[in-house]
Amino acid sequence: MSRSLQQNAVVEPPAITPVVAELAARFAAAGKRLYLVGGSVRDAVLGRPTNDFDFTTDARPAEIQKLLSGWADAQWDTGIAFGTVGASKKGEIIEITTFRADVYDGVTRNPEVTFGDSIDGDLVRRDFTVNAMAFDIAAGEFVDPTGGLQAARDGVLDTPATPQESFGDDPLRMLRAARFVSQLGFTAAPRVIEAMRSMAGQLTRITPERVQVELSKLLCGAHPRRGIELMVETGLADIVLPELTAMKLEIDEHHQHKDVFDHSLVVLEQAIDLEEVDQSPDLVLRIAALLHDIGKPATRKFEPGGGVSFHHHEVVGAKMVRKRLRALRYSKEITEDVAKLVYLHLRFHGYGNGEWTDSAVRRYVTDAGDLLTRLHKLVRADCTTRNKRKANLLRKTYDSLEERIARIAAEEDLARVRPDLDGNEIMKLLGLQPGREVGAAWKFLKELRLDRGPLDRDEAEAALLDWAREQGITPPAP
Repeated sequence: MSRSLQQNAVVEPPAITPVVAELAARFAAAGKRLYLVGGSVRDAVLGRPTNDFDFTTDARPAEIQKLLSGWADAQWDTGIAFGTVGASKKGEIIEITTFRADVYDGVTRNPEVTFGDSIDGDLVRRDFTVNAMAFDIAAGEFVDPTGGLQAARDGVLDTPATPQESFGDDPLRMLRAARFVSQLGFTAAPRVIEAMRSMAGQLTRITPERVQVELSKLLCGAHPRRGIELMVETGLADIVLPELTAMKLEIDEHHQHKDVFDHSLVVLEQAIDLEEVDQSPDLVLRIAALLHDIGKPATRKFEPGGGVSFHHHEVVGAKMVRKRLRALRYSKEITEDVAKLVYLHLRFHGYGNGEWTDSAVRRYVTDAGDLLTRLHKLVRADCTTRNKRKANLLRKTYDSLEERIARIAAEEDLARVRPDLDGNEIMKLLGLQPGREVGAAWKFLKELRLDRGPLDRDEAEAALLDWAREQGITPPAP
């Protein structure tokens, strides 16, 4: 067993709480070993904070239960079929799994659960070497049988076994490779890239729900561009997000970027730069930034003189986003939010030098709704050009739009644009019962409110009565 980490004085051991130390001593007194494994050990080596703790042991599940009995405040066995016993102590959640030596069937990613006899055997079966390190809590020693420390030092993502064997056991590990490249900023080893390229098609064995989880984690990583580029380079994107590969073929109409794909990655990075520093990554904004031009391949048209246009690509793109995100089992809320951002991302370019009327500004705000802040960030991120003068002009123009929004919002309640008469008032004035005509009248008043701003009651009533007569509705006599 390699103890290479133990010899490296600069590597800080994982932070062990008093509860964990007490538990490890309890296992040691019974002649059993308790190891911290997985991401918490990797993050300790990399100097990254973590609150995700997983434990493994040579004790069998029944022995784990016995050792926890009388010590834990509560314990449960929902994962016992996989060798996992859960417990809580003083508010800390603990999950301990017996050494595993699983065998995969090569068809699904579900292993035949087999318990192992050594920590080395348990670690070698894991996905990547940087995740195949353990920390013996009682002994205070690192265990590194597959060279995880050196891989961490080099920033290289490699597999303990051959990549073909590892990915054949569980194809989701290929997508996890792209995810870890994004999260850790690592580079995949050449043999890992080669295996991903040759085995990408096996991702079809994985359920959309699991693919979606990994994709979301990738997009919320610190280096999502790296992970996305690896997906495209290896063909994983052809299975997960084929629209990305399609964008590599499309040159944008201003010839400012290598291709639409590259432009989309620039927009993604610039959108991330606009996120709030003290908040979690904005998954909706990041998906929208990556896919905002998803409709360009389907709308490309070569114009006389060598130009290229993508008319209405935002409309086509919104439909494509809905289809793809539904296929990946994203929630309805995320799907609709991203689709709306894609649909609206071009509208600002009609603003020109401020030619929009106040009515147009109201509609921009109303259509964006609670996505307005995200839309601001997406539009600003999409204003990419190598011409610094033009870039500054675009930024100033959008500053002007935001200032107008703020001014109108101060004068009117833009966050709640409603007709100046409510449904009950409409029915009373027009002598209507609840139904479609009331809805049509309400919509008319809302459009009027957007066009003209707030009206006083007499103006609103007069306009509604005129509209009603045009519709063949005879209001009751006053």
